[in-house]
Amino acid sequence: MIQYPSGKKGYQKPKGSGITSRRGMSLEEDINATNDHYLIKNKAVVHKKPTPIQIVNVDYPSRNKAKITEAYFRQASTTDYQGVWKGLALDFEAKETKNKTLFPLTALHQHQIDHIKAVHEHGAVAFLIIRFNAFDETYLIFAQELLAYIADKEVRSLPFTWIQASGHRITTSYQIPCDYLEVIASVYKKE
Repeated sequence: MIQYPSGKKGYQKPKGSGITSRRGMSLEEDINATNDHYLIKNKAVVHKKPTPIQIVNVDYPSRNKAKITEAYFRQASTTDYQGVWKGLALDFEAKETKNKTLFPLTALHQHQIDHIKAVHEHGAVAFLIIRFNAFDETYLIFAQELLAYIADKEVRSLPFTWIQASGHRITTSYQIPCDYLEVIASVYKKE
């Protein structure tokens, strides 16, 4: 038995965590860790896009402790992530919800939908990743399914049942907490 510094012996599973517990990581952290894994294993190159901001005011209490006190968004950002996999451009947005029955489209801005549509029309693999925190389930929805569902309708949300039927559940593991490439590879059949 291993004696840990806390004085407890052996491995203690955190209370309230199940086998599929994500150890408190957010979707963005999971995707960033997954992207790091893909990069190390030379599977894909995908990065989070920085949000374009204009810094207006900086407080310099000391030389090495500069603090931004005022900044503005330069323009509306598009999607969260962009990269390349086996010659295909990848472009996607990632969102989380605590809702158990639907994903509210108010969380997805019109300029993001327009961007997903534009890159999809130009041949990129565009998609949306949604995590339902209540179920600890993450889904990938390709642009064509998303755009077809919301086209010509006054849709305010994506029902969880529709996401389960039209989306693809993303598997998780310790090393790859959000393996979205597995879904893309199964659909695009790239070796």
